[in-house]
Amino acid sequence: MVRAYVLIEMAAGYARELVNLLKGRDGVRSVARVTGPYDVIAELEAGDIDALSELVADEVHSIAGVVRTITCVCIR
Repeated sequence: MVRAYVLIEMAAGYARELVNLLKGRDGVRSVARVTGPYDVIAELEAGDIDALSELVADEVHSIAGVVRTITCVCIR
């Protein structure tokens, strides 16, 4: 399994909606609104790096209000 933290910058007013949409989706271990340069941090998990990439593209980038993301893949 591959795990990553996705740092998400949102357009104003969209962070709550993103958190609600991501909670409970397959591959989403946790999601939280945060303070600082990013608005939301999501912890994702997938079978391999390709599946993780698809998860970010399909489940995060496709949601309205997402401006940019940084994916931090966990290492052993």
